[in-house]
Amino acid sequence: MSPIPTPSQTVGPFLAIGLVPLANADLVAPGSDGALWIEGRLLDGAGAPVPDGMLEIFQADPLGRFPPHTEAPWSGFGRCLTDAEGRFCFTTLAPGPVRLDSGELQAPHIEVLVFARGMLRPARTRWYLPGEAELALDPVLARIDEGRRASLVAFARAPARLVIDVHLQGEHETVFFGY
Repeated sequence: MSPIPTPSQTVGPFLAIGLVPLANADLVAPGSDGALWIEGRLLDGAGAPVPDGMLEIFQADPLGRFPPHTEAPWSGFGRCLTDAEGRFCFTTLAPGPVRLDSGELQAPHIEVLVFARGMLRPARTRWYLPGEAELALDPVLARIDEGRRASLVAFARAPARLVIDVHLQGEHETVFFGY
């Protein structure tokens, strides 16, 4: 028998198998000095929750540094599986501004990968912290249509608690970046 082409595989609906032990949404211990709680929901194009998705984040430390130039045990990496309501949450520290090799300054932000069923590759986006002076100068935000930038900026629910929803499609679609 000769091989025949088969369709591409997609993530899910059993994304959690094998990943539950690898999920670690706490980049710092909850309640630790400077801890920041970021929560939200992963939503599909109709606004319904995505119950079996996963978000991975990677970010600089408060001084704008990435590993290996950070102090242990900072890894800058977290992973969270969504719950039945599409909710996710991370405990982290507010990242500092990141200086590019060109000298440009990027506003404090968190890189995000979104995995969900039906997606062959993760979707890549960013979360920016609200009220940062560097937002107006950020070279990435400057390239995004002004009307869509808000999909990347979290809003404060309390001083150390931010909220941001990720919309995979539809009217409120989050801005995603190519590879």
